[in-house]
Amino acid sequence: MSRDFYMTEKTPGDDLIVQLRGFLDANPSVGHRVLHQIRKLERAFLQRPDVCDAFADVCTADDAPEGLKQTPLGKTIRFSQEAAVNDAWVYLAVRLRIATWRYVRIALEGLTVEEVTVRDFLRFKEGLATGQHDIDEWLLEIDFGPFSREFPKLQEARSIGRGVEFLNKHLSRQMFDELGGGGERILNFLSIHSYRGQTLMLNEQIRSVRDLRRALRRADDALAGREAAATWEDVAAPLRALGFEAGWGREVSRIRDTMSLLQDLLEAPDPRGLEAFLARLPMVFSLAIISAHGYFGQANVLGRPDTGGQVVYILDQVRALETEMRSRLFEQGLDIEPQIVVLTRLIPLAEGTSCDQRLEPISGTRNARILRVPFRNASGEVLTHWISRFEVWPYLERYTLDAERELLAELGGRPDLIVGNYSDGNLVATLLSQRLGVTQCNIAHALEKTKYRHSDLFWQDNEDQYHFSCQFTADLIAMNAADFIIASSYQEIAGTRDSVGQYESHVAFTMPRLFRVANGIDVYDPKFNIVSPGADAAAYFPYSEPERRLPHLHAEIEQLIYAQSDGGDARGMLVERDKPLLFTMARLDRIKNIAGLVEWFGASEKLRREANLLVISGFVNPELSSDAEEIEQIQRVHALFDQYDLDTGVRWLGLRLPKNLAGELYRYVADGGGAFVQPALFEAFGLTVIEAMASGLPCFATCFGGPSEIIEDGVSGFHIDPNHGNAAAERIARFYARVRNEPGYWARISEGALKRVAERYTWQHYAERMMTLSRVYGFWRHVTDLERRETQRYLQALYSLQFRPLARAMA
Repeated sequence: MSRDFYMTEKTPGDDLIVQLRGFLDANPSVGHRVLHQIRKLERAFLQRPDVCDAFADVCTADDAPEGLKQTPLGKTIRFSQEAAVNDAWVYLAVRLRIATWRYVRIALEGLTVEEVTVRDFLRFKEGLATGQHDIDEWLLEIDFGPFSREFPKLQEARSIGRGVEFLNKHLSRQMFDELGGGGERILNFLSIHSYRGQTLMLNEQIRSVRDLRRALRRADDALAGREAAATWEDVAAPLRALGFEAGWGREVSRIRDTMSLLQDLLEAPDPRGLEAFLARLPMVFSLAIISAHGYFGQANVLGRPDTGGQVVYILDQVRALETEMRSRLFEQGLDIEPQIVVLTRLIPLAEGTSCDQRLEPISGTRNARILRVPFRNASGEVLTHWISRFEVWPYLERYTLDAERELLAELGGRPDLIVGNYSDGNLVATLLSQRLGVTQCNIAHALEKTKYRHSDLFWQDNEDQYHFSCQFTADLIAMNAADFIIASSYQEIAGTRDSVGQYESHVAFTMPRLFRVANGIDVYDPKFNIVSPGADAAAYFPYSEPERRLPHLHAEIEQLIYAQSDGGDARGMLVERDKPLLFTMARLDRIKNIAGLVEWFGASEKLRREANLLVISGFVNPELSSDAEEIEQIQRVHALFDQYDLDTGVRWLGLRLPKNLAGELYRYVADGGGAFVQPALFEAFGLTVIEAMASGLPCFATCFGGPSEIIEDGVSGFHIDPNHGNAAAERIARFYARVRNEPGYWARISEGALKRVAERYTWQHYAERMMTLSRVYGFWRHVTDLERRETQRYLQALYSLQFRPLARAMA
C-alpha cells in the first residue's frame, strides 16, 4: 500500500459533529438502534473493529435504513478509533485524518451530542477502568505541546517521515532571510571541525564570511589549471595558505565541487544544496549504537528470549554504516579509520553464547565491535543471569554511567553520533547524549504500547509481569529527547487511513492513578524520518542465481524438513513430500502469532490439501525455555497439534539457523514453489518478509504494520488479516491452487517481490541516508535551538520525579 493510497480519499471537515447532531435530532430511532447495538457488546472499551462491526450489524439488517453508511452517523462511526461506554454515555475518539482527533460523547437517553476535550475523554476512561466516579483532579498530566508551539512543524500528512527535507527548507530560509547571519553560522560550524587535534576544513586564516568568500574564489582560480585527478597532497600547500584544511575532497575535482556547493549556499541558499553540502562534511568518525537488553551476539543467540530481528538489524546496519563511513572519509581525502561500537549488556551466565565476552569484533567489518558492560544492582554487584526486557529498568541509570566510562575509553573520546535501539536502548542513548552533548538518533523497532490491548488503561493488572509504567514513561522521555527518529515505515509513525501508527498512539493516552498524557508526541515534528532497512545481500539473494547458491547445504536442509523426529527439539514429520511448503520463522510469542497460524492451518482442510506447513520458532520442548510467555505459546502449539492431528502435515523445529543456512532455506522453499507467511498480530517492520522476498519467495504477511507497505498486495505478495484466520487460510489456499492451475503465476509474484526489494529495501540506501541525516541534524543542532532546552528541562523533571521512583520501586 503506497503512502498516497490512504491520503487521497476526502475526510470530513470540522462540521462533522454539527452534522451528527442534526442527523440524530432528525432520526432518533436510528441513533438509538446503533447505540443500542454498541451497548449490547457489554464492554466498557471498544476498538475500531468492535464499533464498526456493531454498526455493520445494523446496516445489514433486513429493515436497515437505506444509505445509513453515508450519513453523518455512519461517517462518525467509520472514523472512530475507539469508544468508551457506560450506562449513560458513549464516548468516541474520532480520527478525522492522521493525527487530527476530535472527541465526542452521545447520551444513550436523549441522544444529545457534545464535543469534549481530550482531557475529558481520558478522565472518562480512567473512571471506567478504575470503577471510580471521583477522578483524581491532581493526577500528573503530561503535555509537550506548549514547548513546541513556535517550532516549525509539517502541515501535510503525506510529508510525515520526511522531516529532514522540511527542516532544511524551513530553517535554511529562516537562517538566511529572517535571522540574518546565515553565512556566519556556516562559517562558525566549519571552523569547529577537527579530528583528534587535527584541524579540518578551515584554519585561522579565515575569520569572516568575507574572508571565506574571497578564499573560495582564489582557491577556484588556483585549482582551475590542475588535473582533476590530482590529490589533496598535491594542492595542500597553496590551499592551506588560503585558509583551507583537509576534508574538502581527495581529488581536485571533488574539492572544487564541494567548494562550489558552499559558494552557491552563500550566494543563494536552497535546501537541496544545503543537504548536499552537509553530506560531504567530515563530521562522523565514530558511532555508538545502544542495544541494552537480550543476548546480543553473532552466534547461538537468535530465537532466545528478547533476541531476534533487532540483533540482525543492528549487525547488518553496522556493516553497511562502516562501509559508507569509510567511503565518505576516503572521498573527503581523510585517511581515518571509522569506529563503530555496539554497546550492550555483558551476561556472565551466557548459556553457550559470547555474551560473557567484554569485547567482540563484528564479522564482516574492519573496526566495528561489540562492547559489553554488565548490569549492576544498587550495591554494585554484577547481575549474572539474563533479564527480560521488561525487567531492566532499575539497572539502566547505573549501566549508563558504567557504559560511558567504557565507551570513552574504547573510542578514545566522545562518539559523533549515538543511536538508541528499542525502549531501553533509547533511554540509555538519551542519558548518554545529554551527558556527552552528542547528537542522538532513536530507533524504536517496536513500541510495546501498541502490542498489548489496553496496556495503558490496565497497566496495574500487568505491572508485575510487564512493568509498563516504566516502559511507557521511558518511551515518552526518549522520543521527545531525540534529535531525530528513524522509522522503517510510514505506518510506524502515522498508521493508515483506518489504523493508528505506533508513534501516533502516544499522542494521547492515560495510565489511571499514574499519569495522563494530553500531548505526548507530535508526528508532524520534523524529527521523524523513514529509512527502511534491507536484507544482507550476501545471505539473502534470489533462488534463480545458481552460481551463488549453496547446494552443499541441501542435504542438511532436507534432513531438517523431512527427517523423522528423533527426540530432538522437533515435532511432526511431513509424509507427502510432493506438496509445496508454507514456511514461517519467528520468535514464539503472542504477538508473532505462530500459534495462530498453526490453528488456521489445522482448521482449513483446503489449505492442508494444498501444502505442508514448516514452522521454525522458539523451542519445541517447554523445559528448554525460561520465558513465561514462550512456554505458554509452546504448550498452545502442542495442544493444536493434538487437536487437529497435525503430525503428518506440519513440521515444527526449535532451531536458531545461521544466516547462510536460513538464506538457502528460503531459496530451497522457493525451488519447490512454496511461500512464506508472516502472521503477526502486529509487525513494526518485517525483516523476515524482506529476507524472503529478496530470495524470490512469495510472501503472505500481516496487514498491520510495516509489511503492508513492503508488499504491494497481489503484485509482490499478499496481505492477510491475522484477526480473521479463516479468511487468511482461504487466501493462501487459493494461491496454491492458482499456482497449480496457472503456469507462470508463481514466477510473476516472485519477480514482483524481487523487484520491490531491489527498488526500496537495501542496506546501501539505508547507510547513505543515515549518514546524511546525522550531518544535517548535527548541523541544525549546532546553529539553532534544536536541543529544545525548555523541553529538556521538562524531560529531566519527568525522569527524576516519575521514572526514577518507578524503576527503584521495581528493584
